[in-house]
Amino acid sequence: MADTSTPDPTRRSEKSRRAVLTAARELVSEREYAKVTIEAIAARAGVGKQTIYRWWPSKGAVILDAFLALSEGDEGLELPDTGDLAADLKAVMRATVAEFADPAFEAPLRALNTQIADDPDLAALYREKLAEPLDQAKKMRLRSAQQAGQLDPDADLDLMLEVLYAPVFQRWLHRSGPLTPEYADAIVDIALRAFAFPCIE
Repeated sequence: MADTSTPDPTRRSEKSRRAVLTAARELVSEREYAKVTIEAIAARAGVGKQTIYRWWPSKGAVILDAFLALSEGDEGLELPDTGDLAADLKAVMRATVAEFADPAFEAPLRALNTQIADDPDLAALYREKLAEPLDQAKKMRLRSAQQAGQLDPDADLDLMLEVLYAPVFQRWLHRSGPLTPEYADAIVDIALRAFAFPCIE
């Protein structure tokens, strides 16, 4: 009979990883990003500093994974496709503004943006792990709309994504206004008017 009392190093490592990510999220919610250190994260997580450096190259990389871990267990990146493009985009944009307004997401996201501005390696990691996969999923839904005749077949989909998401990011970054479902709906309406299939007179 196998010895079930033998510790499982895989389970122990996963427990430590999750403790580090939780500690990182908590600390960036409690203090300024500059005051969050690897030492503080390690102490909060109950692990050694070298354990963190073995898994992550920098503090920014820890914060990025802490942010990504909030979505662990979610279904894939595929966007809803009910056939009603306006309804699908409004559902996605409403979820987006809700996340931006959620303190659990906001604190690590603001910390990330602070570091990304000065860290090209972290910016590249952010694009690889989050931004590019999300953009591809969004463009897949928009291509479906093009095939259905709901969007201009020649529409620049990268530009359409900027029209949809840049106003939300700008308002969030500068705290210049509320992020509401109505605001999300208005952005979608503007984008669809700009990129809809051209009318034939």
